[in-house]
Amino acid sequence: MTRKSLLAIPVLFGFAAFAALAGGALPIGATIPMADVKMKNVDGKELDLAEVKKPAGTLVVFTCNHCPFAKMWESRIVELGNTYAAKGIGVVAINANDPKVATDDSFDVMQQRAKERGMRFPYAVDATSNLARAFGATKTPEAFLFDKEGKLVYHGAIDDNGQEPSKVENAYLKLALEAVLNGGDVPVKETKSIGCGIKFRS
Repeated sequence: MTRKSLLAIPVLFGFAAFAALAGGALPIGATIPMADVKMKNVDGKELDLAEVKKPAGTLVVFTCNHCPFAKMWESRIVELGNTYAAKGIGVVAINANDPKVATDDSFDVMQQRAKERGMRFPYAVDATSNLARAFGATKTPEAFLFDKEGKLVYHGAIDDNGQEPSKVENAYLKLALEAVLNGGDVPVKETKSIGCGIKFRS
């Protein structure tokens, strides 16, 4: 190895360390962060991601009540969540928004929304927004799918058309869920989440 290469090593390490400290979304292959942090579910009970996790895989979706983008994809999130929870995938929707900023993201509205939409999986409060920070989540909705080994295999959007479900050409999350269930390779591992910015709690 040349002297120039040796000198470059600490510089590269420094950039990597800076990137880690600066945050950013979980990289593909990462494990679930802060899995032991308790969250209040809409049923009034507490749970953590370690409890949500299932042998077949785990889906975490950061979403909320007030965001128009979250509303556009809401029925699809519920349908996917209910369907794949019944097939053995652990599923949880998480609201990390500060209800002081967006009053529709209060706990009682979450309970009402979960009941109205027929959610058969947890919808929980990230009371400090620190879980969202640990995931590097910034948008609502934003999906993170982990395989049976507990490794992140998909991160991003639900599909490619929030406004017109009938015109979806790429059902990214559904295809990823099917791949995880069948032990196959996820065809598209990362996409750009389109949505409202998370209203982080201070």
